[in-house]
Amino acid sequence: MGDIFGEIFNNPTVELVRNLLILFGVVLHFSLVFWTARDASRRGAMSLFWGVVALTTGVAGWLIYLVVRPPELAADVRERDLEIRSKELELQKELESCPGCLQPVEKDFLICPYCMKKLRNPCIECSKPLKLNWNVCPYCKVKQ
Repeated sequence: MGDIFGEIFNNPTVELVRNLLILFGVVLHFSLVFWTARDASRRGAMSLFWGVVALTTGVAGWLIYLVVRPPELAADVRERDLEIRSKELELQKELESCPGCLQPVEKDFLICPYCMKKLRNPCIECSKPLKLNWNVCPYCKVKQ
């Protein structure tokens, strides 16, 4: 029985297949290390740490990283934060805030509905809201 296995394992084709499988395993191992470090860097995690973990523990370290890695890329987080900030600025431009209570008020409000502070004067001719320091209505050209 030993001679049969010896002949099979000493066969050049079997040795070639074995060597190719070993080479494939080594290439796979180092590609997982590279991918893990690169992905950790893109996600804002400790890329050196996760690269060493994948290098020393192999597929097990890579699987652990897949379980605990950050769910979003750092660039996606920055982009989302910028979008939120731009939407907030856009809303601030559309809505004003009351100087008395800092609650949001619309541009055509004459008084604040929260604290009753006077925000604008109505035009004596067209009744459009005017800023308190305006002396003429820009809509109908009437002096106030």
